[in-house]
Amino acid sequence: MKFRAFKFRLRWWGLLLAAIGCASGVALGNWQWGRAAERRANFSQIEAAVQAPAIEWPHGPIEAAPLVRRRVAVTGEFLPRHTVLLDYRLHRGRPGFYVVQPLRVAGSGAHVLMLRGWIAAPAKRDRLPQIVTPVGTQRIEGIALDRLPQFLEPPVAAETCWPGPAPCVWQNLKIETFGTWAGIALAPVMIEQASDLADGLGRDWDRPEAGFRKNEMYALQWYSLAGLSLVLLITLSFRREPPSDGPGNAS
Repeated sequence: MKFRAFKFRLRWWGLLLAAIGCASGVALGNWQWGRAAERRANFSQIEAAVQAPAIEWPHGPIEAAPLVRRRVAVTGEFLPRHTVLLDYRLHRGRPGFYVVQPLRVAGSGAHVLMLRGWIAAPAKRDRLPQIVTPVGTQRIEGIALDRLPQFLEPPVAAETCWPGPAPCVWQNLKIETFGTWAGIALAPVMIEQASDLADGLGRDWDRPEAGFRKNEMYALQWYSLAGLSLVLLITLSFRREPPSDGPGNAS
């Protein structure tokens, strides 16, 4: 009777590939885990701010750091002439737009950008939804943000879409870009409106920071790749030896 024996022998190229795979998996897993921790902290901070009493909009020069992710209250008047619709914003699976307008702060002449809410896109893309803008002085509460998530495409150039009665459609938005386009000085933060107004806009905002669970899942996948590299190294290091006669069949 012939037997096949297995012999364990590491090969240099296998050891090198396993080291690269393991190191890469751990490094990328740690990076994703760090991103998850950062997003989790931001998410918790915003959720706490939503429930906290609003702080009054400060008079004089505005600094972003003390306001970001805080609930603030500001009184002023919307400027519908400078309306921008941010395209490709989904809400409960439906396509639509975010409505953005500046607010002239009462008693100061300063301006702050307001992320007013979401509105559904018409069935035909060659039409724009009708935006209802409350008239007169409004008191608005919301969460102060220093930026919005950016897509790959840049915003529409100012020279191709002038301020006026019809809103402009952009893909992305940055505060400084909006200020240059509208010709007004803006505070370094925008306000994600929480106050309910009779304008038909949806304001149950998605929280991008809640994506920390995806980062945790990605981290576990990368850690699994690191472990798989070690398992493959051990498995592929076993080699079958040529068959030999069993001890009972020796001549």
